[in-house]
Amino acid sequence: MSNRLLLITHNIGENYLKGMETLLPNWTIIAGKEKEVWSPHIKDAEIIVGWKKELEAYVLNKDAKLRWLQSWSAGVNSMPLAKMAEKEILLTSANGVHAYPISETIFALMLSMTRKIHTYVNQQREKKWHHAHMSMELHEKTIGIIGVGAIGQETARIAKAFRMKVLGVRHSGQPAENVDEMFTPNQLDDILPHCDYVVLTLPLTPETKGLFDQKAFQLMKNSAFFINIGRGEVVEEEALIRALQTKEIAGAGLDVFVTEPLEQENPLWEMENVIITPHTAGSTENYTKRVMEELFFPNLKKYLQHDFELKNIVDYKKGY
Repeated sequence: MSNRLLLITHNIGENYLKGMETLLPNWTIIAGKEKEVWSPHIKDAEIIVGWKKELEAYVLNKDAKLRWLQSWSAGVNSMPLAKMAEKEILLTSANGVHAYPISETIFALMLSMTRKIHTYVNQQREKKWHHAHMSMELHEKTIGIIGVGAIGQETARIAKAFRMKVLGVRHSGQPAENVDEMFTPNQLDDILPHCDYVVLTLPLTPETKGLFDQKAFQLMKNSAFFINIGRGEVVEEEALIRALQTKEIAGAGLDVFVTEPLEQENPLWEMENVIITPHTAGSTENYTKRVMEELFFPNLKKYLQHDFELKNIVDYKKGY
């Protein structure tokens, strides 16, 4: 048996397994989403694809062989980053694979609220024929994209098809294609009053936790819609609820929450100006294909050549 082992905690398909066997002829490859398939091999794995909370106790002990972890998700905030940094484990995220499905979800939410599709769906159940005071349109409005990474850039590209003005916020402040004006996080308060739509795509880090608080919602237009597909804890949920209840903002499309699943007693469920999706914005038929073909296989080839400048490598100091 080989003393080098690749462990995959997901079902990935025979074609990808064969590709790995070609690249790793002298390795042992274990793959499958069932715990009983991968759990006996954790301590021997040099490479792991897909994080599970059960891995922590094994991969961080002094005898563990783990050198590289490829996350199955873009967010890595649930991982023991400080301990992984101490062990100098290479960590790469799945950032970028969500750009198409999440940008589609963003516009589905924006268009649904603007054109009152969610209201009409509810009226359809009641067989109620009513205009519902439809008046708004998306074209030529201003969108603020808070976090211009892969998702934000694709969202900006689509926004231009609606002739929207695009304001962006990114840590570096560097310009990006299809973004009319770029700002840094400390300029957030300056752009919120100008946005008809505020789209939050930020990861959860110590710097972003609770970023959207009561003050942020007070700065937004009363007619503005808020979209969060980033992480729930970037928003102070009570402040969001108050803003919606008091009409400080017009509505919200929410895919992520502080507590998931969202508690039954949470008032967001009952609000007519809120659309809730169950953290599914990134779901797509092409997820495995993109993780494998766009991220893991190119990174695996570099790793085997002792080139550790991998795509989507996580900066432990930044948390993403």
